[in-house]
Amino acid sequence: MISMILTDIEGTTSSISFVHEVLFPYASTHLESFVLHNQKVPEVRTQLDEVANIAGLALSDTPGIIKQLVHWIADDQKITPLKAIQGMIWQQGYKNGDFKGHIYEDAYKALTHWKESGVQLHVYSSGSVTAQKLLFGHTVYGDINSLFSGHFDTLIGGKKETGSYRKIIEQLNEPADKILFLSDIIEELDAAKEAGMQTYWLVREGNLPIQPRHRTAQYFGDITLN
Repeated sequence: MISMILTDIEGTTSSISFVHEVLFPYASTHLESFVLHNQKVPEVRTQLDEVANIAGLALSDTPGIIKQLVHWIADDQKITPLKAIQGMIWQQGYKNGDFKGHIYEDAYKALTHWKESGVQLHVYSSGSVTAQKLLFGHTVYGDINSLFSGHFDTLIGGKKETGSYRKIIEQLNEPADKILFLSDIIEELDAAKEAGMQTYWLVREGNLPIQPRHRTAQYFGDITLN
């Protein structure tokens, strides 16, 4: 019987369009002004310096750093300092009421039911832990962060790497086959299954394909915990 659920966000609990049509454009639009106004703030400076190191830029090359960040956003790069800065920008957007975090109704109902049934819920997303908590803290259902017992991001490792899931299993201190991973990305599911987790492939649109390696579901209500 499943005792813990580890869920992805984008395309799983939440719409891909919300991320790509709301969050990413918002970050791109506000990135330059955010960096220019906050580049001396220690937590921001640390991330900007990391961007410069990764991109081979001078630490003082603020225009180059901004250009690199915008380029990474356009390419949907899963780079940790980018995700951290995006999270800081989105924090302002949520605080200002510019948007609310999207979560599918079926996901909200199922997560709430599982939590009430004693199943521990955890999140693993390429977005920073800060960004995860912001999204779940500002939904149309209110702040639902209390549903989750823990969060993981790319600091634990890439989502398509088996080693990342092994690290998560170790931190959760639970038998791998008691943990169910939910995602819309096959490569992530393959990595989780290789680590010993059970898996469900969320296919929100179209007909459910035949997938011998993973169980499939269109809605959270179709998922069985066994």
